Amino acid sequence: MRQLALSLGERSYNIYIESGLLSNSALITRYCIGESVLILSNDVVAPLYLEKLKSSLKDKNVFHLTIPDGESFKSLESYTKVLDFLIKNSFRRNDTLIALGGGVIGDLGGFVAASYQRGMGFIQCPTTLLAQVDSSVGGKTAVNHPLGKNMIGAFYQPLAVFIDMQTLDTLPEKEYFSGFAEIVKYAMLGAAEIKQLFETKLSAIQQRDPEVVAELIYYSCAKKAEVVSADEREAGSRALLNLGHTFGHAIERLTNYQHYLHGEAISIGIMMAMNLSKEYGDINNETYAFYHRLLLALNLPVIVDKPIAVSDMMSTMKLDKKNLNSKYRFVLPKDDHCFITELQASELIEQSIAKQIG
Repeated sequence: MRQLALSLGERSYNIYIESGLLSNSALITRYCIGESVLILSNDVVAPLYLEKLKSSLKDKNVFHLTIPDGESFKSLESYTKVLDFLIKNSFRRNDTLIALGGGVIGDLGGFVAASYQRGMGFIQCPTTLLAQVDSSVGGKTAVNHPLGKNMIGAFYQPLAVFIDMQTLDTLPEKEYFSGFAEIVKYAMLGAAEIKQLFETKLSAIQQRDPEVVAELIYYSCAKKAEVVSADEREAGSRALLNLGHTFGHAIERLTNYQHYLHGEAISIGIMMAMNLSKEYGDINNETYAFYHRLLLALNLPVIVDKPIAVSDMMSTMKLDKKNLNSKYRFVLPKDDHCFITELQASELIEQSIAKQIG
């Protein structure tokens, strides 16, 4: 079993990575506080893994609730539905909510756990590659608002994160490769072990070799844990984790969260960020070409294939919650790291977007 810790004082917790982890009753039960447990899942994941997780919690009073799959259900309506369920079933603040699913379930479940009776026990069991390497770690929880993604949320750390590698066996190819946008991001942020694996084991990654993928998950979680430990509430360096996200979130919003998976939108966003960095002379041609080729090799889109106006991208990005003033806040890549910058609206930003719109 691979294991690492995210150090945040009294809010510290462990991340466990192993095949078959959902069946590890002794380990999972150790972290379930209270008498009752709610397993929150969706209608795709629940038929595959709900019973396995429930059987590991036989000493608890276990409830389950499922919502439809999809980013559009990370909403205030779903949030209210889960709260209603907890209240009607007399859950207490010392009980536990387990998120069994991808990023939508993890973000929604975490926000419910953060706000129900001012905070209840919360455990992450991410079942998609993207959630395993990104959203399940770090304590960001949220739901979407019609005007912007993740606009309503809270920082709330889980008690533990259980990454069961077996859940990737049922992950469709499209979902599998979508997760790599965030892993590429960690390489661009300076995770040398990840970049080396991309350089030396790309064929194994494309063929979903479980040992190589487990290494990538471990190093991705380690990089994110390092960043979050230094800046839990994004007062400074944690904002680097938003590489490609200012552009990507706008793409998701303008396609109504229907056309692109999150990682696919972030892949295009990374290309737009590289374009902008190239305009300012911060990234060299070799680094630009390497990551462009890598995204394509990982079956990720680099061009928007829906009609989106550059002006709509600019106005949507203006509402991004990461902006601290009237300027746009971007994370831009250099050759072996990234940096945060604030820029006024300009033709350079518009050109960087336009280059990736087909």
